[in-house]
Amino acid sequence: MHTTELWVERGNLRKTKVVERQLAPLAEGEVLVKIDKFGLTANNVSYAVSGDMIGYWKYYPAEGDWGKVPVWGFADVVESRSNEIPVGERIWGFLPMATHAVLQPGKVNARQFTDMAAHRQPLPGLYNDFMRTKDDPAPVRQAEDARCVLFPLFATSYVLYDYFVANEFFGAKQVVIASASSKTGFGLAWLVHHDKAAGQRVVGLTSPGNVGFVQALKVCDQVETYDRVSAIDASLPTIFVDMSGSGPVVSAVHRHVGANVVESCIVGATHWEEDRTRGELPGAKPTFFFAPAHIGRRNKEWGPGVLIGKAMMAGAQITASIAGTFSITRTDGPAAVEKAFVELVNNEVPPSRGLLLSMLGGAGTR
Repeated sequence: MHTTELWVERGNLRKTKVVERQLAPLAEGEVLVKIDKFGLTANNVSYAVSGDMIGYWKYYPAEGDWGKVPVWGFADVVESRSNEIPVGERIWGFLPMATHAVLQPGKVNARQFTDMAAHRQPLPGLYNDFMRTKDDPAPVRQAEDARCVLFPLFATSYVLYDYFVANEFFGAKQVVIASASSKTGFGLAWLVHHDKAAGQRVVGLTSPGNVGFVQALKVCDQVETYDRVSAIDASLPTIFVDMSGSGPVVSAVHRHVGANVVESCIVGATHWEEDRTRGELPGAKPTFFFAPAHIGRRNKEWGPGVLIGKAMMAGAQITASIAGTFSITRTDGPAAVEKAFVELVNNEVPPSRGLLLSMLGGAGTR
């Protein structure tokens, strides 16, 4: 059995290559999965940008200067040497951009299993868990495409939102979101906007070309372009959430709002090529938000999986609410995947469109 994979040069994300390689025979306890489909978003570019810091490159190692950017998708077990995971089982989780992958299931229960491959054990555990989908309710099964493209991002939105709730919004009266057109960004805006008890104003920052899209979502009380940071009300205690990764944007918000920035979370890198240096800034120190850490805290308080269950329910609500402003297109084949990834790196995919892809098959959209 062989697999076809997309490799990306870690130091130059625009340089990609399609690699075909032979897979070794399965060892005892392993399963071979055929990857049916996966979502591709700016979040995957963020995985690549922070791949060395967080360890994303290590989940599916490549060779030399190359890496495999992980994605969220569905796969079917086509060969099994596991006593607990049969051929034909359909799973959802963190996969490579490839036609096939080998997993080593352990800690198996009715809902999920954990990939116990030795190289993955030092890495954040959230990404080692695969959901078994055979008992999913019909509405969840019917939302497979959205689950690939949107649910992982909206799950991050919900974890962020819950982090703010757990900290009573740090006493803030408004939440400012940079790159509000990103899926994680407008997902967070939706959650804060619909929490009337919290009473937070939501301010979305975006590029001029995305203002109309963000306004159409109707989840921000105020939408401004990046050159109009001065229009933000600096008198209010403010949570700042940066999805852009742009040092100038972070600096502009902090210098304008000043000491009233009571919490500053760095989440994504949609503007990944911009200068990320910030220097000393007034207000709360910008800190990278690592969702698995908060998930771990809630798992201890509420029980394993409860927070993620809430996040998935919220993701379904957000997905339903944007049905008229957002569409998902599917394209198949290695060339299509390679093209789509480079387009994302070049910021050429509009925020109103989601990409569902497969390395299987040939070019063409269906």
